[in-house]
Amino acid sequence: MSKEREKLFADFPKISTNEWEDIIIKDLKGADYAKKLLWKTNENILVKPYYREEDLKELDYLMQIPGEFPFVRSTKESGNDWKITQVIDETDIKLANKFSLESIAKGTDALIINAKNIHTLNDLQILLEGIDLQSVNIRFENHIFYPTLAELFIQYIENKKYDKNSIEGSFNYDPISFLLQHNTFWKSKEEDLSQIIALHESIGKVLPNFKYITINGNLLHNCGSSITQEIALSLAIAHEYLAYAIDHKIDIDEIATRMNFTFSIGSNYFLEIAKLRTARLLWATIVEQYQPEVAQTAKMFITSFSSLWNKTTYDAHVNMLRTTTEGMSAAIGGADAIVLNPYDVTYKSSDDFSRRIARNTQIILKEEAHFDKVNDPAAGSYYIENLTHALAEQAWQLFCDTEKQGGIISAALQGRIKEAVEESCRKRDMDIATRRMVLLGTNQYPNYIEQMIDKVKQTESVSHKGLQPYRGALPFEELRLATEAYSKNHPRPKVFLLKIGNLSMRQARAGFITNFFGCIGYEIIETQGYKTAAEGAKDALDAKAHIVAICSADEEYIDFVPEIVQAIKHQNTNTLCIIAGNPTESMEGLKAAGIDDFIHIKLNVLETLQRYNQTLGI
Repeated sequence: MSKEREKLFADFPKISTNEWEDIIIKDLKGADYAKKLLWKTNENILVKPYYREEDLKELDYLMQIPGEFPFVRSTKESGNDWKITQVIDETDIKLANKFSLESIAKGTDALIINAKNIHTLNDLQILLEGIDLQSVNIRFENHIFYPTLAELFIQYIENKKYDKNSIEGSFNYDPISFLLQHNTFWKSKEEDLSQIIALHESIGKVLPNFKYITINGNLLHNCGSSITQEIALSLAIAHEYLAYAIDHKIDIDEIATRMNFTFSIGSNYFLEIAKLRTARLLWATIVEQYQPEVAQTAKMFITSFSSLWNKTTYDAHVNMLRTTTEGMSAAIGGADAIVLNPYDVTYKSSDDFSRRIARNTQIILKEEAHFDKVNDPAAGSYYIENLTHALAEQAWQLFCDTEKQGGIISAALQGRIKEAVEESCRKRDMDIATRRMVLLGTNQYPNYIEQMIDKVKQTESVSHKGLQPYRGALPFEELRLATEAYSKNHPRPKVFLLKIGNLSMRQARAGFITNFFGCIGYEIIETQGYKTAAEGAKDALDAKAHIVAICSADEEYIDFVPEIVQAIKHQNTNTLCIIAGNPTESMEGLKAAGIDDFIHIKLNVLETLQRYNQTLGI
């Protein structure tokens, strides 16, 4: 460091945490520190407004380098490359092959392929024709019996004379996730788990780099679990497979390396980065207890999926932005393979354009943003390191509690997992309903003129006895689709913005009402504002509005409302007159004047909109 720079730094004295806190408390002017500056995540992690170097003193893994046990900083020794992965869900094997080749030609280097209709070697040959398995990672899913598929796959590899050491990929064999979703095993616990032995004896002994067990943590996420639950229960599933294999004389160094962990990445950017780091740390801790011969056995292979839980049908192009940040979180968190779902996955079969955008998002992250060049860029971040530590403590406790209660299978059969995940989902639903959590275009800032009912592909609803995949936007979307369906044969409900009085307040509250009723797809009639109550009432009647939203300052409502309401109700008693705001001091008087409702930020938005649809006969 130059003398000039040394002199520069000397100009800035070290400030202690106590000194910072004193300044903050002074600036708060008596406001509650905890309420103003601390916040809790859905995982009950208390997040401070800032972190300092001293907050890292309890973390003993910080001096480890990437690729070194316990692999918090990554399983990769250099660089941060990952597999750009695309899902090919087409069940027609010829079309699946066509889409696969197109995807590879346009930048994909890993595929997730639907193997439902692979019954013979010829089927497999058609599916994989033209695909170089020595350079493309393949994950097979939806097969009815993976040991049979394994035998076919081995035969195909041998016929092609591939180098068996070069074949990488996986099977989506995960009977416990099936149990969690269906509340029963496919056949029985022993029969389903015994496939581990069969897969080990076949593909495990022939293809040393092929993973034949998958842990679908993304299922938990998409059913509404918390991040803590996703980590802990995924580890519990993996440990069940680990223990079963070891009980059946499969070596720890063999079985631990044959697992592919899948996690969904949601919108909480920093927590999702911390999630992947936490998962690697805890998995390494578990594997270490079985005393593997080499430390590398404790590496966790992670395939990350962009979340489905937070995706929306309305304003669906916003999903592109969501998946971009999710891809960034996954890359920074050190995922080995990344799947970004097409933006239109919520309402139809994806097309060439949406698949291309999903694929190109990752290519940009690599080729233009260079996310693949720096290994563990989050290292040393006071904030992310503390999030990692907090998640690790919580997830480890939940993992241990699950094990003490008999393990994940016992907990699932007793309904405890379903109950816990559903409780988490209810909390997240409430956050969306009350706008503590924002889903852009759904519960806030909707494009209220957008019509989706003719675009939504109607699919048969699948109900599961166990965990039910779910999207947070669904309750709002159902209301809005109902509004659209109603409007095909009836006038679309109209909300008239009667702006009067204080200019800034009436504009702000008109914007609030627009966002509020826009979430349900009502027509919003914008106005310039009125000087007199009589003018506003006349225009509202002329517009034949179903709802007249009076927008002004709290202290002015009592001056305008009686005249407005009297004029409107005299002509049409069915018209709903509402106030934008919560004027508590004058509320009783406004009710007496004929006001039907008060719309404000403290309301449960979803319940209120459900009530309005019911009131209007929708």
